[in-house]
Amino acid sequence: MPGPPDPERIRAVLLDIEGTTTPVDFVTRVLFPYARERVGDFLSRRASEVRDDLARLFSEHRADERAGQSPPPWRVDSPAVVIDSAAAYVIWLMDRDRKSTALKALQGRIWEEGYRAGHLRGQVYADVPRAFARWRAQGREIAIFSSGSVLAQKLLFSRSDAGDLTPFLRAYFDTTTGAKAEAESYRKIARALGREPPAVLFLSDVAAELDAARSAGMATGLCVRGGDPPPGPSHPVVRSFDEVLS
Repeated sequence: MPGPPDPERIRAVLLDIEGTTTPVDFVTRVLFPYARERVGDFLSRRASEVRDDLARLFSEHRADERAGQSPPPWRVDSPAVVIDSAAAYVIWLMDRDRKSTALKALQGRIWEEGYRAGHLRGQVYADVPRAFARWRAQGREIAIFSSGSVLAQKLLFSRSDAGDLTPFLRAYFDTTTGAKAEAESYRKIARALGREPPAVLFLSDVAAELDAARSAGMATGLCVRGGDPPPGPSHPVVRSFDEVLS
């Protein structure tokens, strides 16, 4: 098993969210169903405000049709029918856990209403606020890289069950930066942080993301929040942030 990163080299910590800072169940059993149940009503009420998101969804829908993916039909007979078509396509994308930038942007807007209304509160593991405070006291920067939109990231951490954690966070990155399994995405993030890749530690529960980050030159850690790690892990295993750069 690979050893832990050299603390003397790490100047920034880059974090995934789902399964890393936040329980997977919160995303799959709270956030996703909340957006799914409200997408039709949300689009009906705020269609004029999300025109760009609708246009991106329509573009993705056409690409799925060309690729033979058989998405639900997108009809344009009337504004109401367009909304119904978009809502059906959003649910189709969610059923496939598609990492669609347009989908994630729309979900973030729906969740924003939920957080502001007090229906939602972000969840983080108990070690997260402790680690954030420790890393910042050490002079290290903290950033987030998630497939969820930057808006969704900020909402989760600003309205978390541990309070407002955004003062600890320097930057947020989503798939507008690039795919999480592509090395170039991590090179872009390092440049945005003003750091060389070896000075950045990326923590995630997804090996493919860690492989990409390591290919870009970053240090890595595989978050295993429960159960056993995969046999022969190729990244240092992290069970708690309490053991990271402590």
